[in-house]
Amino acid sequence: MHILCIDTSTSTASLALTTDDRLLAAATFNADRTLSVRLMPEIEHLLEMSSLTIRDLDLLACATGPGSFTGVRAGVATIQGLSLACAKPCVGFSSLSLMALNFPMAAWPVATMLDARKGEVYAALFDCSAAMPVPLIRECVMAPEAFLDQITNATSGPVILAGDGTDRYRDIIAARLGKSAILAPFTHNICHAANGAILALAAHQAGNTLAPAQLLPVYLRASEAEYAKLDKQAELRGR
Repeated sequence: MHILCIDTSTSTASLALTTDDRLLAAATFNADRTLSVRLMPEIEHLLEMSSLTIRDLDLLACATGPGSFTGVRAGVATIQGLSLACAKPCVGFSSLSLMALNFPMAAWPVATMLDARKGEVYAALFDCSAAMPVPLIRECVMAPEAFLDQITNATSGPVILAGDGTDRYRDIIAARLGKSAILAPFTHNICHAANGAILALAAHQAGNTLAPAQLLPVYLRASEAEYAKLDKQAELRGR
């Protein structure tokens, strides 16, 4: 089974093309201000390197968030379009689960934290001791202090922390978790789309594939435009 998998939920975009349990080609690049220009050419390059065409794909997959609103929308729309073009099913998965797969068979829980701005993080805690991550604290968006307090209530031992949120809130992590915090190396602070193929294949085997229209972003909170709309409505009601 040929699977195209992409993650555009953060500033580092990742793409992978796999056949069953074999990686054929992969690409990772800084997507700041270049995602819309580079995404399709990178996909075409992966297919060319693998001597495949869009029509050869059997399953298309992407991270549906949480993360960058623009990035998530771009990834979902791209997979929807390709799925329609080649009449093949698609799959979505959590960007936080995807990052947790950087730590297969980990002896300690894994906390994935993405910078959500506004003094908050997108975060979750996983048991990664088996082949697939199992949520211990489900996806949430909140202040890093509140999430770290949840971790201390959920586990008393060491915790692996990964994601750009760990870089931004390193001091808070040290103050809340102390020596229990194990910060991942920078190579493990980004998502790898090849791991997404694991999630996509598991979803396919479980019969959980989607039609393109069913593939939807997961934002966890309202966008800036929605906040502005709510503020405007509140202002009008106050007049």
